[in-house]
Amino acid sequence: MIQRIAVIGAGAWGTALANAAARGGRDVTLWARDPATVASIAAKRESPRLPGVKLDDRVAATGALADVAHAEAVLLAVPAQHLRVAATALRPHLRAVPLVSCAKGIERGTHRFMTEVIAESVTQATSAQLSGPSFATDVARGLPTAVTLACTDEATAAALARALGSPTFRPYHTTDVRGVEIGGAAKNVLAIAAGIVQGRRLGASATAALTTRGFAELARFGSALGARSETLTGLSGLGDLILTCTSPQSRNFSLGIALGEGRAPQQGKLAEGAFTAGALVELAQQKGVEMPIATAVAAVLDEKLSVDAAIESLLTRPFRAEG
Repeated sequence: MIQRIAVIGAGAWGTALANAAARGGRDVTLWARDPATVASIAAKRESPRLPGVKLDDRVAATGALADVAHAEAVLLAVPAQHLRVAATALRPHLRAVPLVSCAKGIERGTHRFMTEVIAESVTQATSAQLSGPSFATDVARGLPTAVTLACTDEATAAALARALGSPTFRPYHTTDVRGVEIGGAAKNVLAIAAGIVQGRRLGASATAALTTRGFAELARFGSALGARSETLTGLSGLGDLILTCTSPQSRNFSLGIALGEGRAPQQGKLAEGAFTAGALVELAQQKGVEMPIATAVAAVLDEKLSVDAAIESLLTRPFRAEG
């Protein structure tokens, strides 16, 4: 049984996962890069990234990577584009244990998914992916949440799910790693599009159409890369898409709202979809998959199209059969 868990990254999501694992009875080491965060957790049992949320007594904060060497599983809760650097720094301190990516994205330049980055960076580790419809504040406070945990080794996936699970945090396990990664990466980009629709006040009907057609893009892309249909329609695919396309708690949705309203995005709020959009579109083009909504989002983010021009490009596409 996995008892000792380390979480790398004490942002909102990493802190929430540390609390969730501790709530399930595990001993948790939470690594933070910022000494002030370590001090705050030690003194106040509270992270600056999640004010008002008390951390479980089983969570011990540290600023030394060597302190995670005893862990029987490690959660990498760092942004997708920083995952390779974090995993490489962690490599000398790890035994052959499961290393779980908790980021949702595709690495720019290499077009690698997160478990591929882990496999290249930490050869002794078994890579896994955690994804699904979840907000950090909900998880940290112990509100009911269900996610998906994927590993190509089913026994490892099941063991990780049991180690992280509790009555209010329920990981469902699968061996369809690629399907889980595709859902998490693509939905962030599509949530920006949904936010633009909201910001432009295009109406609830447009939001429903955008989300549905966005899921069709996600499904086409997933099918081309060998994902299972039940994964794409499950928690880490359709479930996460619905959540992030409808709630201002989603940083990607909020970014889209700002773009739609012509405002500058809020500083200090990382929206993974902004970094994933270009890589997603490039990879889709390599695979011959048409993703017009994702392509429009990438063009807006790269300032190649205005918001109005991007909307017009979608509304004037030829009529076709649904599919």
